[in-house]
Amino acid sequence: MNEQLKTNEKDHLIFGGIDTIELAKKYGTPLYVYDVEKIRQNARAFVNQFNKLGVKAQVAYASKAFSSVAMLQVAKQEGLSLDVVSQGELYTALKADFPVEKIHLHGNNKSIDELRMAIENKIGCIVIDNFHEIKLLEQLLNEHDHQIDVLIRVTPGIEAHTHDYILTGNEDSKFGFDIASGQAEEAFNLIIKSKRMHLKGLHCHIGSQIFETDGFILAVQRLYSLMNEWKIKYQFNPEVLNVGGGFGIRYTSDDQPLPLSHYVTALVEEINTQANKYQMDFPEIWIEPGRAIVGNAGITLYEVGSKKEIPNVRNYISVDGGMTDNIRPALYDAKYDAVIANKVNAPKTYQGSIAGKCCESGDMLIWDLRLPEIEAGDILAMFSTGAYGYSMASHYNRFAKPAVVFIENGIDKLVVKRETYQDVSRYDLSYE
Repeated sequence: MNEQLKTNEKDHLIFGGIDTIELAKKYGTPLYVYDVEKIRQNARAFVNQFNKLGVKAQVAYASKAFSSVAMLQVAKQEGLSLDVVSQGELYTALKADFPVEKIHLHGNNKSIDELRMAIENKIGCIVIDNFHEIKLLEQLLNEHDHQIDVLIRVTPGIEAHTHDYILTGNEDSKFGFDIASGQAEEAFNLIIKSKRMHLKGLHCHIGSQIFETDGFILAVQRLYSLMNEWKIKYQFNPEVLNVGGGFGIRYTSDDQPLPLSHYVTALVEEINTQANKYQMDFPEIWIEPGRAIVGNAGITLYEVGSKKEIPNVRNYISVDGGMTDNIRPALYDAKYDAVIANKVNAPKTYQGSIAGKCCESGDMLIWDLRLPEIEAGDILAMFSTGAYGYSMASHYNRFAKPAVVFIENGIDKLVVKRETYQDVSRYDLSYE
């Protein structure tokens, strides 16, 4: 974690003002725990910087990072907009009574049902991803006698310095219209002819877990080069420029992310430069942080179980969760840090690798972690698990999904119940 770890007189980890060992006893493990004040601080870092610079903007929380009714209620309280990518995420937003005019629908294969749900609920914007979607949307808008704001998602050919699996802005991507081949301009011409779709501008997303601003600056330059062509040919002046998200956070000491406000400043400065260069109106800026808002606001608590010590090779420490509640280490080789929450400051004389309990050799959470002497029943706290933990959790090996607890003002509140085994098997039907 970025800040100094807080402990009490028992040497227990304090998170959000509460003893994590007491949380583990009260709610069980594995357990996702969020510091709501940290969520708010992260959201305000973006919002306040745009306000400080006097720029009209929308900070849309990318709900794929972690979506629940309670989380979206916090986003609503902070005045954020919302990025949803499925009917399920849109349903959750509606259940949270999120302002529909501030909801943006994404997705590379939006279904008829998803588009219809978006139209019937009069959401604020649809980010168009492909030609098939243009046809579907036009058809549905005609059926509903409705108009809607849209953005065109383009792939600017910028490769972010990140894991190959989460690159989304380069030309070889399943997302968006390619600029170089002319796809983007073809989509533009179809949309501006529509009487039902109002084209507000462009969208791009260059990747995730990005620690510098160079990629964003290059993307803005590429988008303005394209928009200048459209200005000359079609007198198009965008109202909105959405530059996506991907702002990095700290998982381990090897990560050195920028302050969140720095990304905003760099984007505003470059957009201002490009708008002046091409004599275009300064647009409303939209961004879509997800991980940057919730990632470092969450921890996961596990109970230690068995140990396997292989002399001169490695020590394995097994916990009661794993890839079913955090797939990222197995999927992305993602790195995390952790401590033993009931002996935070004890001498770290032991080295062990944290193993999950799934029946998979690849179910490893952390390799070669320095620890105090450890025993069954200890509680391990894994940091910066607020993004893509619960949202990517699975029932592999028929594990039930963990509970989620929010902490604010020193008060803990259950916001997602722990699943039961009845929940896991509730849709199974008998074959006898």
